Amino acid sequence: MTDPVDRFAARPLVAHYDAPHAGDGQSLPARLRGAFRAVGCDPDRLTLDEIAGIDQLHLGGRQASRSLATLGELAPGARVLDVGCGTGGASRLLAAEFGCDVTGLDITAAFVEVAAWLSRATGLEERTRFLCADAARVPLPAARMDLVWCQHALMNMPDAAAVLAEWRRLLVPGGRVLLHEVVAGQDASPLMLPVPWARDAATSHLRAQEALEALLVEGGFAPVAVQDVTAAALDWRRKHSRREVGVAPPGASRSVPALPGPSLIFGEAFAQMGCNLRDNLAADRVRILEGVWRKA
Repeated sequence: MTDPVDRFAARPLVAHYDAPHAGDGQSLPARLRGAFRAVGCDPDRLTLDEIAGIDQLHLGGRQASRSLATLGELAPGARVLDVGCGTGGASRLLAAEFGCDVTGLDITAAFVEVAAWLSRATGLEERTRFLCADAARVPLPAARMDLVWCQHALMNMPDAAAVLAEWRRLLVPGGRVLLHEVVAGQDASPLMLPVPWARDAATSHLRAQEALEALLVEGGFAPVAVQDVTAAALDWRRKHSRREVGVAPPGASRSVPALPGPSLIFGEAFAQMGCNLRDNLAADRVRILEGVWRKA
């Protein structure tokens, strides 16, 4: 059987999304399990609130996922492919709160391993499963999915047309694509880097909204509802940037150990990534798009 992951092509993304591994040699699951033990949590029995800091690695967190699910009018029993699932947060949210049957897909093997562990630890393993594969070569039969879900992943994919062709193959007639995506803004000056999806320009594949929408139409998808959610994303990012650089919210106790957060995945550079993303949003170098498209 052909390997669904081109290991050489995946190497830059793996290096970006599991940066500390290169420094200490400790796997991502081992590092995260140790971090949960350090704050008094049993890594094999966790709540969705306890894992929130490493659960959804995109702007807006669970709130953004709920917004997209509401826009897409998800129904219980829907078969969902979560493309670029990361550690599986959106997959678990769609299973737990919307009753969906979810397959998560990511090119980073460490993310897939963590996603499966966290689903077991939160009791959601029966409604979520995870595959390590390239989004342009998904090892699943045609017309298998009712819905493709993708949050902040297309900007890591250089050949979006090939990915969209695969989505069209996998969707049933009338199936839908739900996107929450970073797109290029009106300010064409270079991005402030690093950002959460790239440490350098070589691994960032941002597209303008018009270009992304044109790709979707050319790929056989008709728009149903599309909206700019940049303002909400910027507000969320500003709040989290203050927290990540050590500014506690009013009334917060400093004696309570912090639950594991994204710096355990991205490394010490994560706080700077968050600040750079905030500033890129504020300067209109990037925008955030939320939308639903239907397979024509």
